[in-house]
Amino acid sequence: MALAATWLTLSGYFKPMLLSLGVISIVFVVWMSKRMRILDQETAPYFTIPQTLAYFAWLFVEIIKANVAVVRAVMSPNMEISPTLTRIPTPQKTDIGKVMFANSITLTPGTVSLDIQDDHILVHALLSEMSDPADFAEMAERSAWAIGENIDVPRKTPAEGDAS
Repeated sequence: MALAATWLTLSGYFKPMLLSLGVISIVFVVWMSKRMRILDQETAPYFTIPQTLAYFAWLFVEIIKANVAVVRAVMSPNMEISPTLTRIPTPQKTDIGKVMFANSITLTPGTVSLDIQDDHILVHALLSEMSDPADFAEMAERSAWAIGENIDVPRKTPAEGDAS
């Protein structure tokens, strides 16, 4: 539908015959897609666009915070980097949820998603303090929410605290 609106706006053709053939072809393609059972939340995620945009705004802030941490570590006189590999649990059930979470990790400076398995993502972190799986809980929850997936993410309790 979005492509049809874009074409209509850019082409300027408003002839009844052309418009009716366009509507018929759109209805036919949607009907065939529905009949083939390929029209679902993953293939047509239009209903979650506002949530996804809100997630991208939050992720942008997290990227800036991580940039500051990486620059601070690299520019320090001791160059206090401590590369670490860690497994981050993936509570997402869908492939698109896991990929969005892994890409969000990779977009955050200082971390790179190396491998996605069924229940975890292997992550390389430049700093050991960036490798705590509990620190990725909010990102997992927000990335799942952005695509309309409901998950339960275990979080740190106040009793656990940060004893490090």
